[in-house]
Amino acid sequence: MNTPAEIAELYVMVGDGKTARKSWVLFVLACFAGAFIALGGLGSQIASYGVPSPGLAKFLSGVVFPIGLMMVIVAGGELFTGNCLIFISVLSKNTYLSAMLRSWLVVYLGNAVGAIFVAFLVNYGHVLDMFNNGLAQAVVSTGVAKVNMPFFDAFAKGILCNFMVCLAVWVSFSTEDIAGKIIALYLPIMLFVICSFEHCIANMYFIPSALFAKNVYGIDADGLNLFSFLVKNLLPVTLGNIVGGAVLVGGGYWLVYLTQRDDD
Repeated sequence: MNTPAEIAELYVMVGDGKTARKSWVLFVLACFAGAFIALGGLGSQIASYGVPSPGLAKFLSGVVFPIGLMMVIVAGGELFTGNCLIFISVLSKNTYLSAMLRSWLVVYLGNAVGAIFVAFLVNYGHVLDMFNNGLAQAVVSTGVAKVNMPFFDAFAKGILCNFMVCLAVWVSFSTEDIAGKIIALYLPIMLFVICSFEHCIANMYFIPSALFAKNVYGIDADGLNLFSFLVKNLLPVTLGNIVGGAVLVGGGYWLVYLTQRDDD
């Protein structure tokens, strides 16, 4: 088992390797990751539909959603939120800031393509017909709630979300065993879903899916449009995710483990 200090050392090399990848490779792997997260999001919506207890509904969503990140880690993918940890490699001067930003941009766009593609298919393939179109209504309701959230609320929930996501990625590096990786990452992801924190890549599925469902199923959706998606939700959530993942987890562990290494 790798100790936290060993994980920090390991991630310096991981971050360097991620930024060295060709842009087209990053983009394709990011499309996969976006699709995996979207499918986890869809599954979580189906599992929690119609559950009378809000707490139990959240729990069931939390049980299913981590399957998306499991596929990213095990099957292979590049996920923007997890890649916020590349900041460790930048702080350690193994990676240039410009290389990290290029990687983030390519992966962010690829994640969006993968997630929106799944949103398109589940709507126009009428997957949301489930429960006499009740699932479509639930999807739209989720999208409306997300775009009508106050800016600071979305930002704060974004910080908390990627604090948990990056911790999930971090603890998955504690072992080389596949079962161990899945168990380690599963619980932090489950917790962020139960707590209703905001994940920008998941929202690239949830809100476009609501936008598609609004048109496909003719459902009224107050305030749900492209502008509210991009500006009222995706912008603050993405900024919060960067703070939670890059600054708090990445910067914090770099400060504790890697600056002390230099002092020794």
